[in-house]
Amino acid sequence: MVGMRWGTVDLHGEVYDYDVVVHTDGTVTKRKKKRSKHLKGEYGHTPLSRGELDLLITESPEVVYVGTGYEGALPITPDAREMLDAYSAVVAPTPEIVPLAEAEKRRFVAIIHVTC
Repeated sequence: MVGMRWGTVDLHGEVYDYDVVVHTDGTVTKRKKKRSKHLKGEYGHTPLSRGELDLLITESPEVVYVGTGYEGALPITPDAREMLDAYSAVVAPTPEIVPLAEAEKRRFVAIIHVTC
């Protein structure tokens, strides 16, 4: 992982202009916000919800990073926070998360929001 600026994140030399998930095997996929989209009206923005965190059960990371956007404004639902509490989780603005994940030696999942 290299860095970010508002609206993009640079991971392993690849620039993404959408939210991504870095999996325990190092692969990067687009964040599946559809599982949380129905909550947009309640939160004013598509939040991170428990439905998006099911991958944690199958991937069994030692640590979970959640980049909450350039300014840290991504809402996280209470049920998602509860699930994250079961892991060693670091939730912070994306510019803080990227270098932490870059230096991480344990198996991790990173959910990275690139705007707000």
